[in-house]
Amino acid sequence: MTLPSRKALAELPIDTRAFDLLSLTMAFVLGLHAAHLPWWLSIALALTLGWRWWQRRQRTGRVPRWLKLPLLVLLTLAVITHYGNIFGREPGAALAVGLLILKLLETESARDVRVGISFACFTLMTALLFDQGLIATVIVALGLLPALATLRALEPAQTSATLQRSLLPGLGLLAAALPLALLGFLLVPRLSSPLWGAPAPRDARTGLSDNMSPGDFTDLLVDDHPAMRVSFEGTPPPPDQRYFRAYVMWDYDGSRWKYVDIVNRTPVELQASRTVVGYQISMEPTHQYVLPMLDVPLDAPASTVLRQDRVVMADKPVNDPLAYAGRSAIQYRLQPELGIRARQRGLYLPTGFNPRTLALGQSWRQRYGVDDAAIVQAALSLFHDGGFSYTLSPAPLGRDAMDDFLFDTHEGFCEQYSSAFTVLMRAAGIPARVVTGYQGGYWNTLGNYLLVRYSDAHAWSEVWLSGRGWVRVDPTGAVRPQRVSLGAAAAADGQLPWYENGWLQSMRNHWDIVNRWWGQGVTGFDALRQRGLLTPFGIRDADTTTLGTLLAIGSMLFIAIGLGWALLRRQARDPLRAALRELERKLARKGIVRRPSEGPQHYLSRAARALPEQRGELALLMTCYLELRYAHDEPPPESLRDFQRAVRDFRAVRVVK
Repeated sequence: MTLPSRKALAELPIDTRAFDLLSLTMAFVLGLHAAHLPWWLSIALALTLGWRWWQRRQRTGRVPRWLKLPLLVLLTLAVITHYGNIFGREPGAALAVGLLILKLLETESARDVRVGISFACFTLMTALLFDQGLIATVIVALGLLPALATLRALEPAQTSATLQRSLLPGLGLLAAALPLALLGFLLVPRLSSPLWGAPAPRDARTGLSDNMSPGDFTDLLVDDHPAMRVSFEGTPPPPDQRYFRAYVMWDYDGSRWKYVDIVNRTPVELQASRTVVGYQISMEPTHQYVLPMLDVPLDAPASTVLRQDRVVMADKPVNDPLAYAGRSAIQYRLQPELGIRARQRGLYLPTGFNPRTLALGQSWRQRYGVDDAAIVQAALSLFHDGGFSYTLSPAPLGRDAMDDFLFDTHEGFCEQYSSAFTVLMRAAGIPARVVTGYQGGYWNTLGNYLLVRYSDAHAWSEVWLSGRGWVRVDPTGAVRPQRVSLGAAAAADGQLPWYENGWLQSMRNHWDIVNRWWGQGVTGFDALRQRGLLTPFGIRDADTTTLGTLLAIGSMLFIAIGLGWALLRRQARDPLRAALRELERKLARKGIVRRPSEGPQHYLSRAARALPEQRGELALLMTCYLELRYAHDEPPPESLRDFQRAVRDFRAVRVVK
């Protein structure tokens, strides 16, 4: 009899269980990528996968080539049509997922399954190009479980098992591989740029913009992701002083405010009180140059420039998480003397826009004369007592946006209020400008830092008052004081669903500590940190040779420990032999002792003759043992457990002499 070759075994058709597990693996990969795939492509691929799974259950065999080739061409054309090409992170991932699903159409042999699983694992890992957070990483790791179960189902010794029993062994394999993965993470030399040379994704959250018109902040105010984390050297400032300055906008064209970066201008004079706040900021990537600072910064951090209006700009876009230190004054006099050109710039209003708003501001000047503070208070009283409301879903505004807002809709959020207030001040002859940044945040007591989210984005105004300089005025606080004192969560008033539940909000903010650790210790573990990894051991700068040597030594040590443990465990405990010895002990108590030269088959046959009433039970035990011991390289776990259970339940009743 000629045994089949290894190649012939690889071409044998697979059973339904292996195909089902492969389909589950591909469905998991598709579900993981669905968030960044076009919705129509996700649905089409899901329908293709479901149809192939149903068709395979009806009849085995590959899908005809005349159907596969058009689907392949259609997939490629769909990706090119939607993305413009097949190169890049998004189109590459879409094409890879599509090809993975189409691979299922021709999967019939063990070789096809192994190729499909290899490609599925690669496609699974590409999900980390979109999100490298802790939860995303754990989900990707869990995606390896059905892949490992599929490969295990190809082993000849495997029998049918439930889905749970098929997936559980994969957890043990992942746990065993974790130490080696950690060793590789720490010691594999890192590059200063990605191996494939692709730039960082440019479509990440960009936070604040250098221009603003009513409605621009809507997406930010419902974005719950962290923008930055602030640690203070001493007591943190009170909530109503937690303003983080980003852009100062002077230029207004009737609908949009714009920041103009004036280079080679020294920062305006700042007379600060003795109260200076020191702090450290860890900012998420924005792909912009501006660095938010506590209002008002005294100086600029390293590799940054302090612009004329106390705006801090980095020397390159913030494409990676950035940590920087700052010092700011909470009480100050900013630019006590205002030049003619700056005054003209702070009073400019385009002609032909918002006539009713301009008339209202001019009427206040006539009523209050030179009392600028009274004019400011009149505007705040209008917002407080004039029937205005705070909402993240205001009515749309027309060409004369400020007129529509002040005299018709009476609803909006910080953009509308700061813009309208600034226009009113300029109309009344008071220099004014719009400032955007962040306000508020959640004080994380456990982590001792202030968590500022994108939803804390805010806009306020600054007016120039004689003898006081630029003074911050937040008109939003006149309408909704909770926005300033309690933060964006309190002001949302049901607009942000995740803020409605107090314990859920607290849990989410405390979870940020874990995300912070993950960002600093894992995703932020770069080449610089790796070179300083061995500093506690006296090696100040670990070069590539040192890291490679330690990696080789650690890997060999890990492999040696693993092999030794496996051999000792195999020698120390053979579960099938242990079950047979338990059966021998039970029979020995009845006087049926196994002889030194007696094999299992002869011994159990003799025991069956001595126990005629249990002959059938002993014959079944003998058959099961012989099959488990000699029919497989490794006894199938389920059959082994059944044999152990049968031995455990066996009770010898009477011996015939």
